[in-house]
Amino acid sequence: MPRFICTVTRNFDIFKFSSFASESLTPKSEKNLMPEVPATVAAIKNPSPKIVYDEYNHERYTPGDPSKRAFAYFVLTGGRFVYASLIRLLILKFVLSMSATKDVLALASLEVDLSSIEPGTTVTVKWRGKPVFIRRRTEEDIKLANSVDVQSLRDPQEDSERTKDPEWLVVIGVCTHLGCIPLPNAGDFGGWFCPCHGSHYDISGRIRKGPAPYNLEVPTYTFLDEKNLLIG
Repeated sequence: MPRFICTVTRNFDIFKFSSFASESLTPKSEKNLMPEVPATVAAIKNPSPKIVYDEYNHERYTPGDPSKRAFAYFVLTGGRFVYASLIRLLILKFVLSMSATKDVLALASLEVDLSSIEPGTTVTVKWRGKPVFIRRRTEEDIKLANSVDVQSLRDPQEDSERTKDPEWLVVIGVCTHLGCIPLPNAGDFGGWFCPCHGSHYDISGRIRKGPAPYNLEVPTYTFLDEKNLLIG
């Protein structure tokens, strides 16, 4: 019985000593250093008159001050103008990069001197990589071209529809069948003959015989004057 009492008393003393030691190891001053709320919240809840805002070099304007609207509009308009100018410059550069160069434009048109072409003869020039036949027709050629019954033709066209000046016939020298180059002043009708498959064209470049389905194509051309022709 006495042993049991001593054991309980000893255990109680150990518990008191451990609790006292744990309390003594944590200083009370360090507990006070840990704030319960953030510093910003504490500053708002407890404002201090010692902090003074220096307004010496600051000037405040109320929102919508009429005396400053003109300046604000000027700044906004100037910025929009700069942006619009930059966008316009980019668009122009893009369009110019997509446009044809000078050498391409030079190939797109061809000027031909007609003064050296004799009546009844045909000359061949190259335009856009294709041969172009230019024939100076005589009065007999013009009468023969207009004497044909248009309704009997495979590709009906009047001679006046294919020429701007009856004396001059300008056609692309490519057969409309398979793209061969016909021979001038040949064939059954005095115009052109395609040796590849036997298509015959008359003095107006219209298909009269053979497998070609259409007449010789007439390119875009204009007469600059009596002696100069511009193709394209």
